[in-house]
Parts: sequence; C-alpha cells; structure tokens
Amino acid sequence: MNSPLASHVLFHLGPVRVSSAVVVTWVIMAVLLLAALATTRRLRLVPSTRQTVLELLVGTVDAQIRDTMQAEPEPYRALIGTLFLYILTANWSSLVPGVEPPTAQLATDAALAGIVFCATILFGMRTRGIGGYLETFAEPTWVMIPLNLVEQLTRTFSLIVRLFGNVMSGVFVVGIALSLAGLLVPIPFMALDLLTGAIQAYIFSMLAMVFIGATVSHNPYSTKKPGVPP
Repeated sequence: MNSPLASHVLFHLGPVRVSSAVVVTWVIMAVLLLAALATTRRLRLVPSTRQTVLELLVGTVDAQIRDTMQAEPEPYRALIGTLFLYILTANWSSLVPGVEPPTAQLATDAALAGIVFCATILFGMRTRGIGGYLETFAEPTWVMIPLNLVEQLTRTFSLIVRLFGNVMSGVFVVGIALSLAGLLVPIPFMALDLLTGAIQAYIFSMLAMVFIGATVSHNPYSTKKPGVPP
C-alpha cells in the first residue's frame, strides 16, 4: 500500500499529475451524476420505488439540516447532500478489488475540509454581510479574536484528521486480514468497514452543518419567525 501522504501518479495531463485518488473521484462523480439523472428523469405525483427512495433521502437530509442548523434546508441541501453521498461512496469504494478509497488519501480529506471551510465563510458573509461576519470573531469580546481565528483552523484540521484516520485504519485492517487469512475470513471486517464508512460520512456532514450553522445562526433562512418567542 502506498504512503497516505503520497499520491500514486497514474498519468500526466501536460504538467498536471493525475493520481489514482483523482481518477477514482472522477469515477465516483460520474456514477453519482448518472444516478441523479436516472432517478430524477421521470418524477411523478404517484412515486415509483426509485422516486420513493430519492424522496426519502432528500427528506432525511432536510430533516437533519432543520434539526442541526435550525434553518430551512434549501440553501444548504446541495452542499450537505453532496458531501454525504460523495464521502459515503468514496468510503465504500474500498470494497472494490484493487481500489483504494480517495478518502484514505490525506489530500482528498484536506480538499473536503477546505470546501467546508470556504462554505462557512461564504454562507456567513451571505447571511450576515462581510462586516457582520467579521464581527463574529469578536464575540463575546474582542479579546477572543485570536482564539476565534485559531478555532476556524483547528476545527478544519480536525475534520481532516478524523476522516483520514478512520478510513485509513479500515483499509489497513481489511488489507492485513486479506494478506493473512485469505478471502473469506475478512468478510466481517469488510462489513465493519461498510458501517464505519457510513458513520464517517454522517459525522463529516453533521460537523459541516454545525460549523455552518454556528456562523449563520442569525440568518434570514431561520425557521424562527419574527416576533415569535423561542
């Protein structure tokens, strides 16, 4: 197995090196895109089984956003839903022979955490304005500005380490079991890897909602109506 800190380069596009993690990510993106097109192609008032599964997934994401962020889900559904589906599919790709999940590469996890970091800033500026967003770093007092700035970086780093550590450990366990015990014995470990992959996708998405929700806590999308006591 390659070092998780190094990317295995498959080919070059001019001066750009394309690693195996990037190729697997392209495949996952294509699969998710085709699945989205297939499930939304013929939506009906009386849903089919496929449409029912889609509506259940969207409804679950919306419910999580409402419960976690106390906000209407429309502005955040695409980001949170895409993060969850991509991370889940990437984690489960480890079960395909010869495929190393992109989330077992530190660079991929850093990119995902960077997306959350940028989304937090953009949603904060969008809902509170640039001045209002910057004022959050001085809450509850200006003395907290350095600590609040450090917090922005440390929680992003925690996203990277949490996802990378758990996914890479699962890959190592299954790989070691396969090398020592053959094909059938590692099946329980593979089932555990499926569960771990789903949990990590959920936790990453949940933390993204918490971080964004903390930034836009006084936003125009809030479910609380003006004049209505909490």
